[in-house]
Amino acid sequence: MRVPGRQAFARAFSSLRNRNYRLFWFGQLVSLAGSWMQDVALSWLVLELTNSPKALGLTMTIRFLPALFLSVYGGILGDRLPKRTTLVVLLGIQLVIAVCFGLLGSLGTLTVTLIYILTAIRGVAESIEGPVRQSFVPEMVGPQDLPNAVALNSTLFNAARIVGPAIGAGVIAAFGVEVCFYLNAASFLAVIGALLAMDRRKLFPVAKPPRQGIHAQMREGFRYVRATSDIVVIFIVVGVIGAFGYNFQTILPLVTKYVLRAGASTLALLTTTMGAGSVVAGLAAAYWGRPSMRRLVGAACGFFGLLVVVAMSRWIGLTLVVLFALGVVGVLFMTSANTKLQLTVPDNMRGRVMGMYMLLFIGTGPIGSYVIGFLAEHLGVRPTVLIMAGLCALGVAGSVLYMRARRADAASATDDVSVVQQ
Repeated sequence: MRVPGRQAFARAFSSLRNRNYRLFWFGQLVSLAGSWMQDVALSWLVLELTNSPKALGLTMTIRFLPALFLSVYGGILGDRLPKRTTLVVLLGIQLVIAVCFGLLGSLGTLTVTLIYILTAIRGVAESIEGPVRQSFVPEMVGPQDLPNAVALNSTLFNAARIVGPAIGAGVIAAFGVEVCFYLNAASFLAVIGALLAMDRRKLFPVAKPPRQGIHAQMREGFRYVRATSDIVVIFIVVGVIGAFGYNFQTILPLVTKYVLRAGASTLALLTTTMGAGSVVAGLAAAYWGRPSMRRLVGAACGFFGLLVVVAMSRWIGLTLVVLFALGVVGVLFMTSANTKLQLTVPDNMRGRVMGMYMLLFIGTGPIGSYVIGFLAEHLGVRPTVLIMAGLCALGVAGSVLYMRARRADAASATDDVSVVQQ
């Protein structure tokens, strides 16, 4: 039986019925649009100042390197501290960093060294904020609406990717990069205000972990992950694609400048087009609900295949079409991985597991960013992107082999039990 259009629409946005999540969602939409504006402005500024792919790769490495060391600790804090208050503090730090970028740019004193320093501080705040924010979602919506909320989070992230770069390109052309930094600072007020306006009485309670030392909690989290095969599969795929495939803040500026021979407006168009595909996929995932491992692995396979086409394309039109498709499969992959984790992990372990997830998806990014910048400087952009696609393919193949081996072991164990019982 067909679902009427109004009912289908309501199903796709069901978690927005919750006032606390609705406030958060719209606040995040504004804030993330500002962050994307700043990211486009900063990437282009680094290339303009240095004309060096390596410098851009190093900037992204510095930004995401703290996640490699702090994401798991951020997850532990998410299990221990009041998440709403923690998020307000961390977002406030990022607001101050954006103001510093704007002021230094306006004064004409924003050097590459200062960009690296401010980017590092921003990276520290983001590496702790990410797992806390991820583990806060179940407290806002409860288990019933969790799959929908995770998918809508991906939708808002990518809707912001459409709006932010488009506005950013216009602002850069009309007023300069400094205004993008000021607008990003102002956008943080939307999500901070949303968090402060929440009704704490309507948050869903979650079980707190027992009082343990930080390292004891960390070891417990690692033991849980190692014993859960589905999570190991997810982590293999997420780690490899996060490191080498989802580095678009490094890859797209390089493709724009050195392959397509275009400017900042084309970079904004490429980013926006990929975001449009991501929004379509996010809405589809919100409607479908619970994900499957087949969807996750299939989307990952599509991802590295399309990345090959991006590397080979010399035409803006073809690149736009492929990036739209890449946005679709990328979000199907991300939402499948995130939702599967959120639904599998017990409440008192969620912060730690999501911290490990952020470590693999974002924390490995610095490795990939630097490798991409280094290889692009010495081999060229096109061979570099092809190498990244090949590494993603190897990671997906490894995850499939591991999944089949674990299923074979489980089937063998079941057969042994049956023989003993007979």
